[in-house]
Amino acid sequence: MTETLKIDLYADNLGKTQAIAAQLAQLVTAGTIMLLDGNLGSGKTTFIQAFGLALGISNTIASPTFTLIDEYTEGRLPLYHIDLYRLESPQISSLHLEEYWRGIDFPLGVVAIEWASKLPNIPCQHLRINLSVPTQSNTNTFENPETFNLELDKDDLDDLEDDLPKARHIELTAIGSDHIEILRQFKHR
Repeated sequence: MTETLKIDLYADNLGKTQAIAAQLAQLVTAGTIMLLDGNLGSGKTTFIQAFGLALGISNTIASPTFTLIDEYTEGRLPLYHIDLYRLESPQISSLHLEEYWRGIDFPLGVVAIEWASKLPNIPCQHLRINLSVPTQSNTNTFENPETFNLELDKDDLDDLEDDLPKARHIELTAIGSDHIEILRQFKHR
């Protein structure tokens, strides 16, 4: 059985979510695979934006929902940001995503995959980041985030971001020795 380490965090505002992402960015090494999951609006792209800034990426990081894969090579490590939201398993297989973590055809960096639960084959070593929105009766949050699943185009997603909840439950699960070492160094408050 593969060793696993899990950390549960609660970020009650956007700044704390960004701080968690920034701290992870300081700890990751070339070859880190981050699998992000959570419902629409849970903060996957927001997390990656803060992560990328902390890696030293100055380009604006947007959700690659329509481009599928965005490559950022200017930071401390290359960042390959992948979004599987609009794809089905056969389409995902044809992307040959394993090439990004093999380090042969692309420089070894950090692979961040949004909607990773759609992957037909999960890498045996990875850092899973599951984001969820706590249920609250506040008008700025969704009563039941499980049912919030709309088909939106890029402009709708940009407009929606301002109205999304700021509080998040963030579950970090490391599988495999390299990824576990990242979480062992993580200082959670």
